Amino acid sequence: MKQSLSVFWQTIKVFILFTGSTILFYYGIMCISEEYENYHRYDEPEGAAVKVSQQSGEEQKWTDRLLLFYMIGE
Repeated sequence: MKQSLSVFWQTIKVFILFTGSTILFYYGIMCISEEYENYHRYDEPEGAAVKVSQQSGEEQKWTDRLLLFYMIGE
């Protein structure tokens, strides 16, 4: 009887430790997620920004554009 109570108590301790660790991990991930949710990646750049690529004056056909994509991975 005493041994079965000891096993039961050990099981309860492991369950409490697992539950506490899971809750701590969950709220940690939620905190990190909330921090990065407010991060604006696509804001207008400040200062003297330079446009990286410019479109030429002529229209490209979609087949030429697809071929360029497959050739150089653009």
